[in-house]
Amino acid sequence: MRIFDPHIHMTSRTTDDYERMAAAGVRALVEPAFWLGQPRTNTGSFTDYFDALIGWEPFRASQYGIAHHCTIALNPKEANDPRCREVLALLPRYLDKDRVVAVGETGYDSMTPEEDEVFAAHLELAREHGLPALVHTPHRDKVVGTRRSLDVVKESGIDPGLVVLDHLNEPTVAEVAGSGCWMGFSIYPDTKMSPDRMVAILREYGLERMLVNSAADWGKSDPLLTLRTGEAMLAAGFSDDDVDRVLWRNPVAFYGQSGRLDLDEADTAATFAGNSILRGGS
Repeated sequence: MRIFDPHIHMTSRTTDDYERMAAAGVRALVEPAFWLGQPRTNTGSFTDYFDALIGWEPFRASQYGIAHHCTIALNPKEANDPRCREVLALLPRYLDKDRVVAVGETGYDSMTPEEDEVFAAHLELAREHGLPALVHTPHRDKVVGTRRSLDVVKESGIDPGLVVLDHLNEPTVAEVAGSGCWMGFSIYPDTKMSPDRMVAILREYGLERMLVNSAADWGKSDPLLTLRTGEAMLAAGFSDDDVDRVLWRNPVAFYGQSGRLDLDEADTAATFAGNSILRGGS
């Protein structure tokens, strides 16, 4: 089983996780820029973070044969802090980098007027740079937030095929299914989605434009839940080809629209599978 995790925050993970992921078949990933838990108070902290996403993390991943790409944005939560708004002026510098394959995470946290403005600005940047957009649907009032996100996408004029609405669940997937946008699902141990619930959604809505991710971050999460979802699909009667479509070909198709996917490391990932390789500190 080959896996492309289209949304995982490796900044919050250890090198042990990279080793486990490689052994499980993870050959490529996309790490979206996100909120780090501690509010950032100046533009320089974002610059250092973005530099790590395009430099340090690809290096760490490459040691395990995993192709690392990222997305860049001012996240919705910090869009409400006026001290962070200058970050918007920095984004074009990073959106030109080779391994930046989308604008994101953008979208909503609390659905404030500030978030409206920053969301629209991000979609315009995606249009200007010819990049896909990764949209974070809010954790609260998710149905309302998903509908509002779709309205903003429509108003922006961006091709909906270049947009994925992420962190969807059963009440929101129907809102997105007919929009032309891609549908993203985060598989978590206790919240968001489980492998079995994901299988039920795939049975009902099919495999087209479906992205399954672990979104593993600082909290309780598991970077191998993409694998567990693939295993649950097989147990439910889906074919090996179905699993490959959802866990590999779909994310390659979505992020491949950037023209920047470099999967050379993925070609050698199999050499790491099953090996116990100690590489530096965690």
